[in-house]
Amino acid sequence: MSIKKALLSATAVSLFAVSGVLADGHAKELTIAIVNNGHMINMQKVAEAYTEETGVKLNWVSLEEGVLREQVTSDTATGGGQYDVINIGMQEAPIWGAAGWIEALDFGADYDADDILPAIRAGLSHEGTMYAAPFYGESSMVMYRKDLTDAAGVTIADNDSWDNIKAAAAAMHDPDNGIYGACLRGKPGWGDNMAFVTTMVNSFGGAWFDADFKPTIDSDEWKAAINFYVDLLGNYGPPGSEGNSFNEILALYNEGKCGMWIDATIAASFLTVDGVEYAQSPNAGNPVGANWLWAWAMAVPAGTPNAEEAKAFIEWATSKDYVQAVGNHPEFGWAKVPTGQRASTYALPEFQAVAGFAAAEMAAIESAAPEATDLKPYVGVQFAAIPEFPEVGSAVAQEIAAALSGAKSVDDALAASQAAAASIMEEAGY
Repeated sequence: MSIKKALLSATAVSLFAVSGVLADGHAKELTIAIVNNGHMINMQKVAEAYTEETGVKLNWVSLEEGVLREQVTSDTATGGGQYDVINIGMQEAPIWGAAGWIEALDFGADYDADDILPAIRAGLSHEGTMYAAPFYGESSMVMYRKDLTDAAGVTIADNDSWDNIKAAAAAMHDPDNGIYGACLRGKPGWGDNMAFVTTMVNSFGGAWFDADFKPTIDSDEWKAAINFYVDLLGNYGPPGSEGNSFNEILALYNEGKCGMWIDATIAASFLTVDGVEYAQSPNAGNPVGANWLWAWAMAVPAGTPNAEEAKAFIEWATSKDYVQAVGNHPEFGWAKVPTGQRASTYALPEFQAVAGFAAAEMAAIESAAPEATDLKPYVGVQFAAIPEFPEVGSAVAQEIAAALSGAKSVDDALAASQAAAASIMEEAGY
């Protein structure tokens, strides 16, 4: 599907444009709020072709993840109308769709919605209707420097034990030479440190809530997981880890300062150091939920006067043609195409030739377990798909960061977390 065809399919009535204004009176201009990570930053350059062909000017608002979540949530919930297209994910899309905050998305046959990976599409839908289209999808995995593991005489296996992970981190840890055994998220935020921490808690057999949605953060499983996390990162991580999330650790890794990194599979597209190997996420006896599932997606806030133009842009930006545009772009190429989105991407010979991480990424996505279980009685892996979770997760994130920095003991941080979560959930009527 070409750029022009995508626009025609969604804005057939309003394409009679003159003097930069569409026939229905809408300005040919979109304001797009994006998270400031690599694929989104690259999109700004790739989309120059979209403007050239359609005449639609694109105004980009690039924000750090936590700031983006706060601003987009506030603006969308209140109908502020600041943005025409927003980046959201699998936590928000079905909830906001059901609430009528965002528009349903239904594209033409050429879009091939069935090509979107089933778990990703389901996570962005409510009652079978897709409310956000995935720009890229991800799970999480171990990314490690094989030269350092070989030199230290250690190995890292798929679904390794946490004890072996700690032993490998200790063996590689060489702070005098600027190498830290393990780089892990510590920056507070429900989608920052808690994305990693929740998968660790899951693997230890813990969960956010019981079957009645009462918080269980004071459980033995949480205590074991957070003590392990603080010990691992405190002893074998870089200084100031409580300030590090995805972008900060990506920079550290590419500077050669990390022996291993357990984080989003999408990071593999942006690693520039040599000799990186991949393994499925570790666990402490319960592999269900040890690796997360997420998609950064695009949605249209309800009430924007530019809804049809916004949908046309999303249709193009999440299409097979966009993948081709990145692969053939002189500045990016096939190693930088968005992944975890469409099955067809993984079948492209050009992508296969440069994506040594592809098999590990797909295995992680396919093994992620977002469905509710007896152990985890809610949908979501590194989050709970309920409206109250962002507030709960954000409150707990601050406490875990305090424990990591040494400002609080783990027991005190978890007690405060349990109290905050219980208060939020009780106020919500649980």
